[in-house]
Parts: sequence; C-alpha cells; structure tokens
Amino acid sequence: MLWKRSAYELLSLMKRKEVKPVEVLDAFYSRYLETEDKVKAYITAFYEDAREQAKALENKNPEDYPLYGIPIAIKDNINVEGYPTTCASRILENYISPYDATVVEKLKLAGALIVGKTNMDEFAMGSSTEYSAFFPTKNPWDLERVPGGSSGGSAVAVAVQSVPLSLGSDTGGSIRQPASFCGVIGLKPTYGRVSRYGLVAFASSLDQIGPFGRWAKDVALIMEVICGFDPKDSTSARVEVPKFSQEIENVPEKLRVGIPKEFFEFEIEEGVKECFDGFLKFLESQGFELEEVSLPHSKYAIPTYYIIAPSEASSNLARYDGVRFGYRAKAKDINQMYAETRDYGFGPEVKRRILLGTFALSTGYYDAYYLKAMKVKALIKRDFEEAFKKVDVIACPTSPTTAFKFGERTSDPIKMYLADIFTVSVNLAGLPAISVPIGKTNGLPVGGQLIGKAFDETTLLKLAYLWEQNYKHYEETPL
Repeated sequence: MLWKRSAYELLSLMKRKEVKPVEVLDAFYSRYLETEDKVKAYITAFYEDAREQAKALENKNPEDYPLYGIPIAIKDNINVEGYPTTCASRILENYISPYDATVVEKLKLAGALIVGKTNMDEFAMGSSTEYSAFFPTKNPWDLERVPGGSSGGSAVAVAVQSVPLSLGSDTGGSIRQPASFCGVIGLKPTYGRVSRYGLVAFASSLDQIGPFGRWAKDVALIMEVICGFDPKDSTSARVEVPKFSQEIENVPEKLRVGIPKEFFEFEIEEGVKECFDGFLKFLESQGFELEEVSLPHSKYAIPTYYIIAPSEASSNLARYDGVRFGYRAKAKDINQMYAETRDYGFGPEVKRRILLGTFALSTGYYDAYYLKAMKVKALIKRDFEEAFKKVDVIACPTSPTTAFKFGERTSDPIKMYLADIFTVSVNLAGLPAISVPIGKTNGLPVGGQLIGKAFDETTLLKLAYLWEQNYKHYEETPL
C-alpha cells in the first residue's frame, strides 16, 4: 500500500517511473476517506483539486522537484491561495486567502501537492485542539482522548497516514506536544529559520512554522524546502540551509547529552518516566555522555510565556474588528459592531488571552508584567547558552503526561497550560527542538524531546534517525 510508504520511498518510486504522482495521491486520498470521519483532522480537504497538479507533474522531470508528487497537509493558520484560512475561528470562517504563505509557495515550487487545511485550536491558542470553533480532532490511538494542540489536525493526519508530511506552527509547544500525543515526529525549527510570512500571527516573537512526519528522513527533506531567508519576513535569518537529508546518517561518534535537573522537579507520569529512561539508556549505549545541566529559570517559563504570548496576541488580534475582512456583526453603530463581532467571532480561550494580554500591556502594568517577563525571557535564554557550553543537546520528555481525555482540562486553564511545561522555554529561547516517539504506556504514545543549539537542527535530525533505527515506531499505524 502506497500510503504506508515514506515520502523518501515514494520519491524513489516516482523517479524510477514505477508509480505516478496521481497514484500516490489517490492512495492517500483513499486513506483519508477511510479515517477522516473517525478523527476529524481536516477543516478543508482538497485532494481532488490536487489531481490536476499531480497529472501535470507526469510531464516533468522528478529530479527537478525535491518533493515531486508528495501530498502535504497545512495547518489552517497558514495561507494557501484560493482556499479558506479560518484559524479554526468563526471570525474567519468565510475568509479565502488571496495569497500563498512563503512555505506554501516553496512547497509548490518543490512539486508538493497541497491536499488540505488541518484543524487546530482557535488562533493556535490551546494544547488539545478542543478549542476549535468547528469540532475537536480525535487522537487516533484512543478516540476518547485529545491529539494535543494547537497543531492537532496536522499531527493526526500524519499519524493515520492520510499524508506523509504536514506543516504546523509552534508558539509554545504546538508542534512537539501533539507529535508526542500522536506518536509522530514533530520539529520546531530555530526562530528565524523558516519564514513566517503568510502565517497568521499569534505571538510574533515566539511563532515558528515546522513539519510533522513519521520518518526522520522525510522531515529532513521538507526542512530543506521550507527553510531559508525570506525578505518578506523581517525576523527571517540569513543562515545557510544544510543538506539535512544527506547529513542525517552521519551520526557523531561523541555527543554530550544534557539532562535538565529542574525539569524533573515537576510531576511526570510514571509511564512517561520509564519510556524516557529507556531512551536515555539507548543514547548511553551509543557511547554518548549524559550530563546533568541546570536551567534555573525554567520554573518561570509558564508564567513568563503567559504574559508575553497573550500580550502579543491582544495586539495581533486587534485587526479582527469586522471592518476589513472576516465576520461582521449587524449592528446599529460602529461600537456595537466591534463588540458584537468580537463577542461572536472569538471563542472563550481566545477571549481569555486577549484580556490577559490587554491587562499586561495597560498603563501602570506594562513595567510590572510585560517588561519583567521580557527580562525573565532573556534569563531563560542565557540559561540555555550556559548549558550548551557543556553539552551538545538537551534531552527531556516532551510532555509530562500522555494524551488526556476530552473535557478533562477545559475547566482548569492552569492545568491545561502545564501540558506545555517542557516546551515553552524552548520558544522563549528561540531554539530548535524535536519530539520523537520513544515508547508507549497504556497503549498511548510517549514523546521524547531533544533541544539543540540555535540553527543546529542537523544534530537533532541525526539523533532522531539513529533512534528510529532502534525503535521503529512507524511500523505501527493507529486505526
């Protein structure tokens, strides 16, 4: 079955003319039809629209296209020209994007087939994909549990193999945490490595686009395409893009792996601990040196994040006022129109964060909250810089728990926010990190997180590739 093959294998088959792009697309489409009613990964699917592109590729040289004929799903906060970009919000329910995000443009030029827009927490604010205005996405390993968030749909699409690769966005763990819950690989690149042009902003100093995949080599392939400087994004870095897929098998003989002692002061599920211990034993068996490191300000990461991110969100979301685009309420006057548009258009979690952010930025509170949070952010970044003087990578669980049940945390926002306790500090420091499946407990996947030095995604991918030769998570498919 073609849908069970990696993107890397499919490219080889198509280059040898053993299969056609249309056949590959149809195989994934049939898998989508088989699984979608159960998991609800997509807000908008357009596999059939991609058939014309797939047919057109048959007359072109596969060697000219690094992702020739590979179906890819896109999180619904990344613009795809001519299709809805809803951000899983009623306020953008009928918005059709007039342009492609830079990453989408690059994927199309690389020969990829864009097949749909995936479900998410509204405006990427959430850790469970329960905050979508339309419907929740379900975890394919247990349909009564969440897939994680906010990029839950993108993680699930890859987990059930309705696509070999997808894109998500990560502001505080929104790629890595759903990757952990769904048993796939999720990579959050260094801030500035991938253009944010065309990504609907949540918290501009933290947002970063990144990929999901089932194989490390597939993730390396898409990274080669989406990375690189973009003049349309003022935060884009002028840094050379490595040949990730060529370097991935050259695993370093010596590597120092840091274990942050402060992370293990938080409550971690016993099954998660056991899987992580097994992961560390494997790294040791490869001759790598394990060393305890200290990230003393990591305990402040969650409160710091929940001042900075909502503050930036309250500013970014001010544009959704019913005047220029998106939903507009019918009202007697402009003030009522603003109020009713935003009241109907935004869900409870988005409203909560707008209120938090507006308060933190208000006169008399700016210095006490936002300014202080920015200073702590600098201290968290410095902690990582000090740790990386001693080690090459840092390892920890991706999440302290496995996927939780629907409704379990929606009434307790703090408990929900703590699902990202091991991921938010990475965004605050602007570093790259990858979540890889490291085992299962009670039938649910567990993810391990590897954090790298700035712009050192190569080492993370090498370790992910090495580990998957030992733990072949891709051999088992849910549903």
